[in-house]
Amino acid sequence: MTLELLERIISGEVPGAAVAELIGMRMIAAEPGRVTFELDAGPEHSSPPGTLHGGILCDLADAAMGCANLSQLEEGETFATVELKINFLKPVWTDRLSAVGEVLKAGRTLSLLDCRITDESGSLVAYATSTCMTLREE
Repeated sequence: MTLELLERIISGEVPGAAVAELIGMRMIAAEPGRVTFELDAGPEHSSPPGTLHGGILCDLADAAMGCANLSQLEEGETFATVELKINFLKPVWTDRLSAVGEVLKAGRTLSLLDCRITDESGSLVAYATSTCMTLREE
């Protein structure tokens, strides 16, 4: 699982995660340590009050940060998210959202990442951080 795999997902050569299809998010860019996802938020993503459900934003951020982490791993390595924190900064009803996940510090065992989710106008909707643990075949 490397950057090459992410590029193959973006090109449509191999399928992405089933949860991405279920939610409707798509990876649109990947480079070492940085991955971007998009989501067209609509009524199918709403909470009872009608705004975008916070869990959808968590999934979007987790995908972007997880794939950013994955982009820097070596063959035979995988990872698990061990902590995720998110701040919801403004409500969304319908909009195209962009989530950019980025590795802030890659350690041998633990890595720190962040994600900025913005709306079409570039306004910050949510900010998340995550800690991921690298798992090795040992």
